[in-house]
Amino acid sequence: MLQPRIPVNPLPTGIVTPPVQPTTADIEPVTPAPAPVPVAPARTAIQLTPGSALALAAGGGAVVLAVGAVLVSMLLAVAITGASVAVIAVVLRLLVRDLQKGR
Repeated sequence: MLQPRIPVNPLPTGIVTPPVQPTTADIEPVTPAPAPVPVAPARTAIQLTPGSALALAAGGGAVVLAVGAVLVSMLLAVAITGASVAVIAVVLRLLVRDLQKGR
């Protein structure tokens, strides 16, 4: 009952061509190329001077402050939107109640 069933296509769709059988005259022997030898890249040591370390720390701090400012502004936008939707819901509820009382 829960076994998958593969649909059977009794007629082929489109043009069916028989597969080409290669003969031994068509096959040419190919010698494989030798594998390239991996060369280790020359790595240079990173030397941090006090000035470059200070610049790196200042750059990282600037990135953190920028990302934090963006996230806080997005949170503030969501909070303002939620508050405005809540105020609109209260006003609409009061309007609907006034319309129903007037009938």
